[in-house]
Amino acid sequence: MSTTSTKITPPWHDVTASASDRVEALLSALTLEEKIAQLFGVWVGASTEGGDVAPHQNDMDDVIDLDALLPNGLGQLTRPFGSAPVDPALGALSLLRSQRRIAASNRFGIPAVAHEECLAGFATWGATAYPVPLAWGASFNPGLIERMSHRIGSDMRSVGIHQGLAPVLDVVRDARWGRVEETIGEDPYLIGTIGTAYVRGLESAGIVATLKHFVGYSASKAGRNLAPVSVGPRELADVLLVPFEMVMREGKPRSVMHSYTDIDGVPSAADESLLTGVLRDTWGFDGTVVADYFGIAFLKLLHGVAGSWGEAAALALTAGVDVELPTVKTFGAPLAEAVRSGDLPETVIDRALRRVLRQKVELGLLDPDWDATPEALRDVDVDNAQGIRGTIDLDNAGNRAVAREIAEQSIVLVSNDGILPLAAPRRIAVVGPTTDDPFAVLGCYSFPAHVGVQHPDTPLGINLPTLLDSLRIEFPEADIEYVPGTTIDGGETAGISAAVDAARRADVVIVALGDRAGLFGRGTSGEGCDVESLRLPGAQQDLLDAVVATSTPAVVTLLAGRPYALGSAVTGASAIVQAFFAGEEGTAALAGILSGRVNPSGRLPVSIPASEGTQPSTYLAAPLARSNGVSSIDPTAVFAFGHGIGYTTFDWSSGQHGPGTVEVDGTATLGLRLRNTGDRAGTEVVQIYVHDPVASVVRPVQRLVGFQRVDLKPGESVELSIHVPADVTGFTGRNGERVVEPGEIVLGLGASSTDIRITHSVQLSGEARVVGFDRAFHPSFNEIARTAS
Repeated sequence: MSTTSTKITPPWHDVTASASDRVEALLSALTLEEKIAQLFGVWVGASTEGGDVAPHQNDMDDVIDLDALLPNGLGQLTRPFGSAPVDPALGALSLLRSQRRIAASNRFGIPAVAHEECLAGFATWGATAYPVPLAWGASFNPGLIERMSHRIGSDMRSVGIHQGLAPVLDVVRDARWGRVEETIGEDPYLIGTIGTAYVRGLESAGIVATLKHFVGYSASKAGRNLAPVSVGPRELADVLLVPFEMVMREGKPRSVMHSYTDIDGVPSAADESLLTGVLRDTWGFDGTVVADYFGIAFLKLLHGVAGSWGEAAALALTAGVDVELPTVKTFGAPLAEAVRSGDLPETVIDRALRRVLRQKVELGLLDPDWDATPEALRDVDVDNAQGIRGTIDLDNAGNRAVAREIAEQSIVLVSNDGILPLAAPRRIAVVGPTTDDPFAVLGCYSFPAHVGVQHPDTPLGINLPTLLDSLRIEFPEADIEYVPGTTIDGGETAGISAAVDAARRADVVIVALGDRAGLFGRGTSGEGCDVESLRLPGAQQDLLDAVVATSTPAVVTLLAGRPYALGSAVTGASAIVQAFFAGEEGTAALAGILSGRVNPSGRLPVSIPASEGTQPSTYLAAPLARSNGVSSIDPTAVFAFGHGIGYTTFDWSSGQHGPGTVEVDGTATLGLRLRNTGDRAGTEVVQIYVHDPVASVVRPVQRLVGFQRVDLKPGESVELSIHVPADVTGFTGRNGERVVEPGEIVLGLGASSTDIRITHSVQLSGEARVVGFDRAFHPSFNEIARTAS
């Protein structure tokens, strides 16, 4: 007699069942140790020697015994590509083998989630280095940023990555903070809009986007990294939380990373009111909260609110942190002991585990046909992978084209007396320390600056033309003389006289200044590279002053990670061009702007201060934070948020405005006619600001509530009807609720926060109205008519 056996599919592998049912089935089968193993990552490639890549990395990384660890499973793999230079194909093969080992080692065949940094591109060797987030903000072009992030996500997904640790939604409050380059700017609405676009692009490629740093990190005292934060509930709600709120609702990210900082004495990693109250109970977030690297251990090590590793783990889990990154420190044996001793209910473990497992279900990691082989290796015999090196291209022509477009649209022409575009000068002097530095376009989270510098014998992996290279290509007929004058931060002045001599011999001098991105004091910009003042690093201001004092017209170019006070350049330079770490295509874009091949259209996402010692100088300021007659300090920026010019001119005139009275739940209408009065095509960035003359609490004098890039050919005009919902005027009232108040509101259409061209006063009528998470965030721009010249 023959018998047949029927293989029973475990319920967590049943793809016809709901995600919740699959999660509950698996959760009920796991031991405590197996549950906890899903709640932490390991960082196999982390160095315990040399320079840190994460705070306290060299102190916090313990030796991991994978043979002992893996039988219980593993939640995450930390930076399998971004810890050391590795050919992308070899990295994908190594990750494949790691995942097979992880799945084979635990009882249920559960693989790990692999995460990577992707702040300005996939942070791995050989991948495209895009402009940094501050440049995204300068582009005022969310659609372009979404295209970029989709490409980043597709590249990551193709080699086996599941989660990306970006975008940064911190609002710049003090430009001395080293991580300004990682932010999108100083305005919550701009950050929320651009951040939403980034998340949509990344998530559409199948990558879990991770919002960071939740919340308040950028408001640290004196601009110091990891310093305490002292903000009131209104600044927290109306400035710092707004970008997260917008992106949470409109971008649908699946993960959030807590901030390192504490707000009024409560560390974010242990703040249940933020991680559970605001994030989950109010906003309805159901994804995972992951720790910023070593952030849970910092509850004991730096904050002093936990007496043991187990207590730190319990505090974080109770608050709402689900996953310990980058490696296991507190969520291992200390956490198991906290549960067994009764100090922490196992139900808290289960709560976090449900979120983690649901995400693994969504990623297909619990499907019966799960295959660790990433897309890029599908046609490769991975068990006999000969000649695989060099077969994966993460810096293809399509990526570079998008990187170039962002660079061109993000570079800001700050001032120009008519010298630009340069009219084929015969002799060009180029002076300054960023002239011939390939790293001058890279942020601190680019792979070459973040990890590559620790491997000086390894090639960069991408082509990084210097500004000098690009100028020679852009001006082939010119005699270009290069003199560095000084280094970025060395303070040398001996070479300044030679730079001055070169300037005097030239028809025009390009002064190339700026930053070197680095980590923890190894750069002038980047994580842990905070500054005491906004004076240009080293002796660059001395060089600038000396060159500007010559009779030769000077064009000042900045390749930097933050705004700097420019001193003599403001009145003495013929032009100022600001580029915020514009990526691998940045120098070609900058050269194109100088020649006129590219018409600049970037706008400042952060204000440029008039004085090197005055901070904050953000435009988002209340009346008492502005210049007045009772203080000797004037914080007024010399070039304000939203400012930027180009090589054409635009005429602004009022169109048909709507009624002057609108209900508190209604919509105001603005009319605008815009005409290109120049002789070449160009882009104007129309910005909408709200001014609230009288409110129940102090309000910023101007606040951005909308923007639109408008492209016009020479002589072309467009008529726009702009509809502004009353919801955007809302703020946190005295009772802690967000309210739209009746009364006068002045809507301004402008070219910057200090260049308002058209205003329309609207009376909001009715009773004060409370608005919440479902409120309207955006105005709508409708093109009524377009007329050629």
